[in-house]
Amino acid sequence: MNTKILLEHLYLVLLSVVLSIAVGLPLGITAYLYKPFRRPLLRVTELLQTIPALALLGMVMLVVGAGKTTVIIGLLLYSLLPIVHNSYIGLAQIDPAIKRAARGMGMSKFDRLFAVELPLAFPLIFTGIRIATVTSVGIAVFATSVGGGGLGALINQGIRTQNMQKILSGTLSLMAMAVIFDAVMAWIEKRLNKRKSA
Repeated sequence: MNTKILLEHLYLVLLSVVLSIAVGLPLGITAYLYKPFRRPLLRVTELLQTIPALALLGMVMLVVGAGKTTVIIGLLLYSLLPIVHNSYIGLAQIDPAIKRAARGMGMSKFDRLFAVELPLAFPLIFTGIRIATVTSVGIAVFATSVGGGGLGALINQGIRTQNMQKILSGTLSLMAMAVIFDAVMAWIEKRLNKRKSA
């Protein structure tokens, strides 16, 4: 197993998730705070998710060319749905009594958002990040189709040369990565929910 390929795959996944949080969280907050933008934002992220991953990467490649940048942008766009939607739902589902109490204390809209609402919504937001991360691990396999590398390159090479060892090595590494990410993030999510309940 080539460590460089594994690290390349991890790099693509982690960078795209960090960027999708940086983009998706503000969009989810915007959908929550500003009703006119709500429906268009949520609808666009839903539409992005309906496009097959390989087709989305192909469309991005037409604009920015082949390479890792195409993969990162494609994964970012594909990861927006769970992050944007969970950010919006997490904020919208907060008990109105809590919001009234914060307003009664003289807190401004943005004070309430950052001091009260986002901390309460964070467990659900984190669930969206977990979904985006695990999904990105699998979708990043298509990176090799647009010159992005990663574990997909190893699997494709194994298929072309009929080398079962390479196919198994790439597939098992991919599965292990997804399971580890999911297990660690599920544990964190459980802790966050316990803290929220307390």
